Amino acid sequence: MQTKEEMLRKLSDCVFDMEDEEVVDVVKEYIECGYDPQEGMLQGLVDGMKRASELYEEGEYFVPELIVCSDAMYAGIEEFQKYLPETENNSIGKVAIGVVEGDTHDIGKNLVRIMMETGGFDVHDLGRDVALDTFVDYMRDNDVDILCMSSLMTTTMPGMGIVIEKLKEAGLRDKVKIMVGGAPVSPAFAEKIGADGYTRSAIEAVEFAKKLVGAA
Repeated sequence: MQTKEEMLRKLSDCVFDMEDEEVVDVVKEYIECGYDPQEGMLQGLVDGMKRASELYEEGEYFVPELIVCSDAMYAGIEEFQKYLPETENNSIGKVAIGVVEGDTHDIGKNLVRIMMETGGFDVHDLGRDVALDTFVDYMRDNDVDILCMSSLMTTTMPGMGIVIEKLKEAGLRDKVKIMVGGAPVSPAFAEKIGADGYTRSAIEAVEFAKKLVGAA
């Protein structure tokens, strides 16, 4: 039997090497070895996506490669979810997530959504290139614990601050915690616009969100 570390690397490689058909068999093999599915997702599949994202940032992978990598990750996560304990499906909080208006980069947002869902949150995905008023309207019409906004472009970052101001004007800011993220975003920017926090990765986002709802 292969060690857990070997299996985690195998899962990571499936995503990194765009093996979207092989990954399901590797997940089953991992589970048959008796290893933890949550670890498999975080330290295996998500690790592979992280490695692929690094190559994308270095200009060695391009959008088509990232799409196939994410397909492999999603296929693996879908298989892993069959083996999660029922308690994992009990919602610990409601989250709305979206990429701000003018930005169509959503791989990071999708990673956070998946990790939030597997972490126990009920997540509504508003999508990408979301009109700023759409965020506000959703907060007005729905009971949400956390709003997550992302941007991968410096030109669209200010939209996050505008949403927060609009929420204040509508008397909705105090009803929701706000998290922001994305490559150009920083803790200082999050503080400047009045967000409740910033995280660098999907894994950090889940842990921080759990703290915000008192589940950590």
